[in-house]
Amino acid sequence: MTHLILTGFSGTGKSAVGRQVAHRLGWPFLDTDDEVVRRTGKPIAAIFAQEGEPRFRELERQALRDACAGAPKVIATGGGALVDPSNRDLMLRTGVVVCLEARPETIHRRLLGQPPVGESPEARPLLAGPDALERIRSLKAQRQPLYALAHWTVATDHLTLEEVAEEVLRGWQMVASRQEAQAGRASPEAPVLVSTTSGVYPVLVGWGLLNELGARMRDAGLTGAAFLVTDETVVAHHGAQAQRSLEASGFAVHVFAIPAGEPSKSLQMAQRLYAWLAEHRAERRDVIVALGGGVVGDLAGYVAATYGRGMPLVQAPTSLAAMVDASIGGKVAVDLPVGKNLVGAFHQPRLVLADIQTLTTLPPREVASGWAEAIKHGLILDADLFAFFESQADRLLRLEPEAIAQAIRWSAAIKADVVSRDERETRGLRTLLNYGHTIGHALETATVYGRFLHGEAVAVGMRGAALIGQRAGVTVDAGLLERQRALLARFGLPDSCPGVDLEAVEHAMGLDKKTAGGRIQWVLLERLGHAVVNGDVPPDLPLEVLRELAH
Repeated sequence: MTHLILTGFSGTGKSAVGRQVAHRLGWPFLDTDDEVVRRTGKPIAAIFAQEGEPRFRELERQALRDACAGAPKVIATGGGALVDPSNRDLMLRTGVVVCLEARPETIHRRLLGQPPVGESPEARPLLAGPDALERIRSLKAQRQPLYALAHWTVATDHLTLEEVAEEVLRGWQMVASRQEAQAGRASPEAPVLVSTTSGVYPVLVGWGLLNELGARMRDAGLTGAAFLVTDETVVAHHGAQAQRSLEASGFAVHVFAIPAGEPSKSLQMAQRLYAWLAEHRAERRDVIVALGGGVVGDLAGYVAATYGRGMPLVQAPTSLAAMVDASIGGKVAVDLPVGKNLVGAFHQPRLVLADIQTLTTLPPREVASGWAEAIKHGLILDADLFAFFESQADRLLRLEPEAIAQAIRWSAAIKADVVSRDERETRGLRTLLNYGHTIGHALETATVYGRFLHGEAVAVGMRGAALIGQRAGVTVDAGLLERQRALLARFGLPDSCPGVDLEAVEHAMGLDKKTAGGRIQWVLLERLGHAVVNGDVPPDLPLEVLRELAH
């Protein structure tokens, strides 16, 4: 699927909504009715009167064929376009079709309102004659079974234009992202969309995208100066490229490089960034750009959430773990000495731009660490993604661009869907993303972030969670533990933590943010692709498993 195609009865707002949605996506907008008028030089009413409806439908078919043959765009179609079987097949085959719905009374009221510029009320055939409302009811009833074929429907009666646009984008994200990811379409022109209370933002994945950073930020409506936060390793590889792209799009650029590694994710480093922003007179309209892995994204995001009561944030992840997980969803935080991510906020980015070419500069161990988060998404929510990793492991380990792009977009689409449905982790769905993290975060804290990379700790934590699920009787698939172990090992990830201080790990686990009423809410697998949150794990079982992992 490529295009976002709007259908629905006259008066449901297809053109106005389409223009707003296209602006949000940074895509072209085309209205097939307007295209017919442009090509013929005649208003639609004149075409009907002079040449008849068959001629108009022929012109409409051609305009739709041409629109669907081009690059991705938002297309608004006439209310009767779906009646033609060839149009219907083309729309459903080449785009995500969203139907804008409204009650006949709402449509009648809207059509009686102010007509578009250059159109008189008499030019609307539906309003001609004594009983326009009844004609609307009758014609709409005839078309309703065809409108029902759309992939997504938005009832517009009681929504503002902006709210309708949000719902259209939410539908696009839910329908298109996963289907395109599974089909292997990794084009940056087909973004994964994240729908949140603060708006909808795209996750762009592709090769060489860092060269487009500035232009993509302009497309997202961002202005002002760009405050580029990165680390000392990343800046050497990608800092100049990012700065050139930003300056080419007219951004004044300031750069701050932190020492690489988890210890930089601290309140002390946040204080240094606050001072830097103040020194350069940063304003709330300026943009903080996080160029780097999860540490940079979390730290820069936390500073963006809190400086001046909030600044726009752009995530430009350069690590695999950040691309599939940390950069998406708005969770930003810093660590305290007693635990990881204990001081933080929800602050959604305006744009996520993942240039997979940056992965070629990572050490193999860093890449392997990132696979843990992507594999986790398959384990908890999508058995097909897990099977993809099993079948395509060799291609992924060779960093073949097409395979990598597909894996990242697929995993990012899963994360985006979860965030869109449970942005602030109030419904329990987003908690599932913490599979393996209770033990993983505790291992990182207990070893003072010096022994394990994040993904390595999570991999050990996933084995621990799998053992707990199996022994607690939650996991019903007897072979799942071995499949998980084999795949993680295939990607070079550990499954044990010999020699760790078990007392320190146990203490850190007690500070887990998922603790409720003194009991850890464990994320466990029932079966492949289906995880649950369970607060009834026998208290001795996690300690038993930890001792096993530590040998």
